[in-house]
Amino acid sequence: MRTGKIISFEGPDGAGKTSVLESLLPVLQNKYDGQVIMTREPGGVAIAEKIRDIILDVNHTSMDSKTELLLYAAARRQHLVEKILPELTKGNLVLIDRFIDSSVAYQGYGRGIATIDVDWLNDYATDGIKPDLTLLFDVPSETGLARIQKNNNREVNRLDLEKLDMHQRVRQGYLTIANQEPDRFKVIDASQSLEDVIEETRTILEAFLELSS
Repeated sequence: MRTGKIISFEGPDGAGKTSVLESLLPVLQNKYDGQVIMTREPGGVAIAEKIRDIILDVNHTSMDSKTELLLYAAARRQHLVEKILPELTKGNLVLIDRFIDSSVAYQGYGRGIATIDVDWLNDYATDGIKPDLTLLFDVPSETGLARIQKNNNREVNRLDLEKLDMHQRVRQGYLTIANQEPDRFKVIDASQSLEDVIEETRTILEAFLELSS
């Protein structure tokens, strides 16, 4: 029986969601009764991490869009059964750096695959599991890509190298998804300073954990 909760951190490239997540992890560990698990997609477990290497390799520019989508789904399924579900069963809080909405935004709106097909594949891979809360860190594509270029410590992957219009479609896709599911999504203006974004996120998370405790 699933008693734990999932909070997913989403956003276009360069939004800073990973930095925010890492900064707030200690806060969440103090607020939540159970353990707090931080993980990522694609990845999180050994098999999914190997799939991640294939997907994001900058040399794999010939990868077909549907191949890309199927690889994400395969990594997601393995991650779910091997790590996420066991933690939820224990009553733990699972924080995921990207989850199902990334596939809708990137492969659906970004690549042009029908979102109904992406939704079906997500449901198939996760048995219909969705996050209890999704934080969308929204930032203009130009700002996000500029941040990536300035950050020498950040992993630059194949998707980072896409043209501006691809990133713009992804951003608009995220905003569309958030508008469709306002009860699950909280949209945060990630063009603010990192300190302000962290503070706004902290307020949202503490309120969510207080209500769900």
